[in-house]
Amino acid sequence: MARRTPLFDAHRALGARLVEFAGWEMPLCYRGAAEEHRAVRERCGLFDVSHMGEIELRGPAAAAVSQELTVNDVRRLRIGDGQYTVLCNQRGGVLDDLIVFRLGPERYLLVVNAANAAADYAWICDRAGQRAVVIDRSAELGLLALQGPEAELALRTLTALDLGALRPFTALEGTVAGVKTIVSRTGYTGEDGFELLSAAPDAPPLWEALLEATRRRDGLPAGLGARDTLRLEAGLPLCGTDMDETTTPLEAGLAWVVKLDKGDFVGRAVLAEQAARGVPRHGYAVWRDGVAVGTVTSGTRSPTLGTYIGLAYVTAGAAAPGTPVAVEIRGRRVPARVVARPFYRRVRREE
Repeated sequence: MARRTPLFDAHRALGARLVEFAGWEMPLCYRGAAEEHRAVRERCGLFDVSHMGEIELRGPAAAAVSQELTVNDVRRLRIGDGQYTVLCNQRGGVLDDLIVFRLGPERYLLVVNAANAAADYAWICDRAGQRAVVIDRSAELGLLALQGPEAELALRTLTALDLGALRPFTALEGTVAGVKTIVSRTGYTGEDGFELLSAAPDAPPLWEALLEATRRRDGLPAGLGARDTLRLEAGLPLCGTDMDETTTPLEAGLAWVVKLDKGDFVGRAVLAEQAARGVPRHGYAVWRDGVAVGTVTSGTRSPTLGTYIGLAYVTAGAAAPGTPVAVEIRGRRVPARVVARPFYRRVRREE
């Protein structure tokens, strides 16, 4: 039986179309994925992402364990800072992508993907041993995402926190609509926005307050359908689709988070060797001059751009922006071209 977030009854009351995703019963859409997508791009939208996993590391060695398990450099984090990073196996393959927050001198919170939460927890426990306390907090926490160019204006009405001082990938602890919350300037849409972490029992009243504030900005509740098209427009990879244990973060275009000079970490030897010889590109369904040069990993019709977009692995010789290629769709090779990521970049607006 699929699991349910603390907001299941709220989604059903809103008439959401519910689907199973990563073992959870989640809203695919409410009024329609394309309409919700446009609301996030133009105004703001509210997502329930409580299916995501949260794993906390505590103790004097929590920093060292986090540093060993992730490819980014945890030493750069001050209290309240977060960073995007990747968990790799010893072969350099991607186990999961995640955000690490430093909540205190000896406290680190890892926000991981729903489909990988249990495996991530087991992997971290195994590698940490007795060096750090590892706690799976997923069941006790709710996570909401308020995204879009007017997200800050909506959230300001509910909190005294200094949102203007909250930089991307930083977090503040305070109250939102009377609920004790960790607010971070993060998201998965390519827009400005916030993710709000609270105790699970507090998620429903927090959702209702945020939804009312969202609607005052002509925003909408948004589901998984819009979340996927938004992240794809922004060129954000999806773990399990665009990368997995058979691909490395270097192959997935995430070299910018791999800090080979930080010291040893799981998978470093393989990644260092791969970086030294150049990133290989493998695939079968993308063609150039009659030769198979790669494969599509994600694709959709972009509601914002009005055209079809996708992520793909291709050979180095076919990777330059502007390169003409063809994508094989139902036996027909459809003309396409390589472009630089992201497909969509948000425009900063004056208040």
